[in-house]
Amino acid sequence: MIADLVERWQAAGGDVIFTRYLNYEGSPFERLIKWKELRTSPQIDIVPELESLAAKATAIIDKTVYSLFGDEKGRSLVSERGWTDIYVCGIATESCVLKTAVDAFELDLNPWLVEDASASHAGRDVHEAGVLVTRRFIGADQIITTDDIPASLVGEAPSKPRDSERVPK
Repeated sequence: MIADLVERWQAAGGDVIFTRYLNYEGSPFERLIKWKELRTSPQIDIVPELESLAAKATAIIDKTVYSLFGDEKGRSLVSERGWTDIYVCGIATESCVLKTAVDAFELDLNPWLVEDASASHAGRDVHEAGVLVTRRFIGADQIITTDDIPASLVGEAPSKPRDSERVPK
């Protein structure tokens, strides 16, 4: 889902930012949550399905906090480009995706959480909880699916086969 969305977005001439969380010794994640993951390769690598798309990205921003806007790099890039609408998707809905969407809202931007292009390592229930909380923070109308993204931004979605065109298993 994400690879298709990014490929279509880039083909339509859109900007894409990839973020990558990097944990470090003594981080709040380690001290308070007792979480010591995402320090080295392969855990911090862009997944193989997205590597070629990441190579064409507007930016890949390494971060040590949940949000794209947690340091000057993300805020500066958005400001320099004059972006007003921020479409957010990825892993993990309940933390990084949520925090980026809320920060965009608080920076007077228009955040859009792309629900079907987001997920949680902790499972579907946690993803849905993240969507629920994000909805409360930024507004129900800001939670969308890939089908809701304007075609001018992503081109036409590939057509889905009609039932009569499906190959039986």
